[in-house]
Amino acid sequence: MSRFLVLQLRPEDEAAHEEFGALVACGGLAGDDVHRLRLDQAPLPSLNLDDYAGIIVGGGPGCISDPPDRKTPIEARIEADILALMPDVLARDMPFLGCCYGMGILGHTLGAPVGKGRYGEPIGGVDCTVTEDGARDPLLADLPSGFRALVGHKEAVEALPDGAVHLVASGPCPFQMIRAGRNVYATQFHPEAQGENFAQRIAIYRDRGYFDPADADALTEACLAETITVPERILSGFVARYRK
Repeated sequence: MSRFLVLQLRPEDEAAHEEFGALVACGGLAGDDVHRLRLDQAPLPSLNLDDYAGIIVGGGPGCISDPPDRKTPIEARIEADILALMPDVLARDMPFLGCCYGMGILGHTLGAPVGKGRYGEPIGGVDCTVTEDGARDPLLADLPSGFRALVGHKEAVEALPDGAVHLVASGPCPFQMIRAGRNVYATQFHPEAQGENFAQRIAIYRDRGYFDPADADALTEACLAETITVPERILSGFVARYRK
């Protein structure tokens, strides 16, 4: 069985380990199913994508829309590495699921505007709605038409990329999930995250501009009070659909 390639973009050890554990648990993955690479630790090596059933990309504190002088050297290298991989992913129509930062990566690669001016969302839960096209998508067909998900992002895709399919929307941020081709997906929400995951991330990223640090306790309480059940079914459905 081919493994799934999990690419992580978080340079903080605690955040990277927490996220990886959530991706594995919610995706229904086991140790032998996964090739994990943290792009903060080393440049992306030469890869034969034929060796993988699919790619899952986690989130991270970087922003595609930030000017170069606002990116740390590690953030700039991480971004360059993952962007360099995307043309091959799209040409192959390879199974791909980008989570949060992955939405900006896919949108930017497809030529859509990505910015901080319109659709950023504060940390917390949001009501998501499956579109008509989403209801026909294999990853969403058996899910309810509306669900709660956890979000927290400073930038967002501001227009549907040419040729992409709009799958999930929310009031604050219209492009919560899109698909390119038949198999390349991205979500703005975090399909791997429960309230406990966000509580840890709030502690780690409290000084990274996502929210006023004085609000950390209230945001943590609100996230822990959320009941999040549907998003992880998208992640596990992705793994189940493409597992070889």
